[in-house]
Amino acid sequence: MLDKIRYFIIRALRNMRQWPFLCSASILTMAIALATVATFFLVVVNIEQLALRWTKEIQVIAYLEKAPKPQNVAALTKKLKSFPEVESVNYVSQADALQRFKKHLGVDASLLEGVSKNLLPASFELELHPDYRNQQGIATVVEQLENNLEVDDLRYGQKWLERFNNFVGMMRYVGIILGGFLLFGALFIVSNTIKLTLYARRDELEIMALVGATMRFIKIPFMLEGAIQGLLGGLLSLAFLFLSFVFVISRSLNTFWLTPADFDLLFLTLDQQILLVLSGVVLGILGSLSSLRRFVRI
Repeated sequence: MLDKIRYFIIRALRNMRQWPFLCSASILTMAIALATVATFFLVVVNIEQLALRWTKEIQVIAYLEKAPKPQNVAALTKKLKSFPEVESVNYVSQADALQRFKKHLGVDASLLEGVSKNLLPASFELELHPDYRNQQGIATVVEQLENNLEVDDLRYGQKWLERFNNFVGMMRYVGIILGGFLLFGALFIVSNTIKLTLYARRDELEIMALVGATMRFIKIPFMLEGAIQGLLGGLLSLAFLFLSFVFVISRSLNTFWLTPADFDLLFLTLDQQILLVLSGVVLGILGSLSSLRRFVRI
């Protein structure tokens, strides 16, 4: 058994040495295809995590037509907290709103001297539970606020987040389509590389079949060759991906003006890295099988 395994490995490596250019082309093509697909995956995953981080900062702010009486604030706050979608409620009085405005103005706060403290409207700031930080949850809260308060205006940042999520979805589909084309191209090149090797050895294969070699004995070295090429392509794609993550993805997302300073970018987990390498092996085996079906009877 060990002798057969050793023979298959030696035979596969000998085939690769005899066609170094085609073998290198197959490995490089698979590496580029896998690395491109994995890069799109990493970008989309990190942007989705960034969007999830932004949803934590989503607030629904209800600006009131009239400021409630001080004795009614506690009751209104308790009522708003009773909404199942609401996690916390903060009341901002007209005086507090003016103080915030002065703080934002900084050195120009003196421009507001003499201005009435009732210049800005009072408001309720509502933070939502994580499960309701979506379009449906916000729509429900907005409806309840309009029914329970005398609201002058409502503000929330859901619309731009929806556009951003649509952009992420579009990137996901582009990655799938582009990745499919690249993987198909890699499969085509691997298949043709093995096909040329089979064509050059067609006389040898016929002789092996005539002297009693089984189809499995003939096919295994070529399948092993495809698997080795796929393994090398997968490892090379992982190296490409790591370099692109360090020098391209991380720098691009970290310089993105909406990225929080403490946001940690995600790389592939160990299981995902193993899956990437195994995908290369499967890709190489499929390429070999595609050629063997035309040259060797199954």
